[in-house]
Amino acid sequence: MKILLIIGGIFIGLFLLLEVGLRLFWGFGNPLIYIADDEIGYLLAPNQKTKRFGNRISINEYSMRSPAITKEQPPSTLRIFLLGDSIVNGGWWTDQEQTLSQLIANQLKSHTDKEKSPLEKIEVINASANSWGPRNELAYLQRFGTFNSQVIVLVINTDDLFGTAPTSVPVGRDRFYPSHKPPLAIIEAITRFSRYQPPPEMAAVNAEKGDRVGFNLEAIGKIQEIVKQIDAQFFLAMTPLLREVGEPGPRDYEIKARDRLTEFTKEREIAYIDFLPIFKETKTPETLYRDHIHLSPEGNEKVTEVISQRLVAGN
Repeated sequence: MKILLIIGGIFIGLFLLLEVGLRLFWGFGNPLIYIADDEIGYLLAPNQKTKRFGNRISINEYSMRSPAITKEQPPSTLRIFLLGDSIVNGGWWTDQEQTLSQLIANQLKSHTDKEKSPLEKIEVINASANSWGPRNELAYLQRFGTFNSQVIVLVINTDDLFGTAPTSVPVGRDRFYPSHKPPLAIIEAITRFSRYQPPPEMAAVNAEKGDRVGFNLEAIGKIQEIVKQIDAQFFLAMTPLLREVGEPGPRDYEIKARDRLTEFTKEREIAYIDFLPIFKETKTPETLYRDHIHLSPEGNEKVTEVISQRLVAGN
């Protein structure tokens, strides 16, 4: 009996040590929570803070990856609204201070001549979520507005041209979109590293029929109309997939979609930044990526540099 108690005590001690270690060092047990939304599909639940794999993540009252903000633009402030998916959001692999929005704000502050500029503050707000596309981003703007921003920057990637309609199917059913905290960090860790199975209903969502590229171009056009109504500037930027930069290059259907987007921006007179030729100029483009789609710190720096230059130039 005494041996069993000792073994049990050791087991409990190791269990608690593992649980505490997973929480303290990797942030398991405290993932970001998502909420379902009929129009937007899903949002990061408002007012969250966590630390994942050493990276701090803060979500404000408007489900933005930004500090708390006022609905109205503060006086003497240039407010820039960054819209996007996981590339803009940064995910768990990006610290709050290294998100595109924060990097762009820092870069613009370094360009501001305080002796010549009446602006006292530059604020870049960040409305984004993993796997959002133009239709999700449009729905967010329709729900929350533009927050009196003088500039709206929509950042998409090539895959977003083929994005499906907003859906809340993943919320609470896909391990990447939890709707509540897990009871134990150990349970989340096991779930995270087990074989991934998306919800079966996603098959129907991914089989959306019709002209998806056309649907998403239409959403971009509607975002532009919203921006025009407040007499603000609108910029559209698109990052490529890693394989588009090198070999084998863009696939035929991607080339056609890219051509449609380019023609669309010309017809609508949308200021457009295509990062494909920019990334191709890099000697080692693979250093710009952390995987096939998401940007590394070097990639974020390149995007920040180019967008900041365009914002300073104003076109």
